[in-house]
Amino acid sequence: MLANGAERIIPVGSLEEAFRLKRMNPGWVLMGERDGWRVEGFDYGNSPYEIKDVDFTGRTVIQTTGAGTQGVVRARWADEILLASFVTAGATIEHIRKNRPRLVSIVAMGNRGVEPSIEDELCGDYIETGLKGVRMDFEDVKRRIRASPSGAKFFDPSQPQYRPEDFYMALELDRFDFILKASKDEREGILHVVRRPP
Repeated sequence: MLANGAERIIPVGSLEEAFRLKRMNPGWVLMGERDGWRVEGFDYGNSPYEIKDVDFTGRTVIQTTGAGTQGVVRARWADEILLASFVTAGATIEHIRKNRPRLVSIVAMGNRGVEPSIEDELCGDYIETGLKGVRMDFEDVKRRIRASPSGAKFFDPSQPQYRPEDFYMALELDRFDFILKASKDEREGILHVVRRPP
């Protein structure tokens, strides 16, 4: 979304909060999922492939997911919150190295924020080892994710909410050269995520 021009993303934990913000701000976009399915009444699900050609220029997007946005909302009191994935891993590592915080907590949200998932664990490992100056074999990382149940679901015809294209897009290492930074909008009193250079 941010790569396609969105001004900011408002991460929220609950569907109720997402719909409340939408009622207050009809021009905002609703995006998110539960169990991989687009929520009824939302403009988009959580598929990067679905929005790859959508122009979000100047738009505010309300997003809620079963795991990722839950972690962002719960981390709101941290000194700094970065949302990371393989597509922004290099920029995230660069930002942390440049700013040299005393403590870095890497939280892999996993499945619904309660069960580990190999793709989130390996992304956390990739960032941690990168901060230590070690480069993981990314081809091996991709193979391990593809062989896992959470990777296989993208190729399972009985789970059409998951698309093969999303699998490949999520594993485009360093596709973007910016970080995703969450902070509290003091004027509105809500968290928002914007893109920043590392």
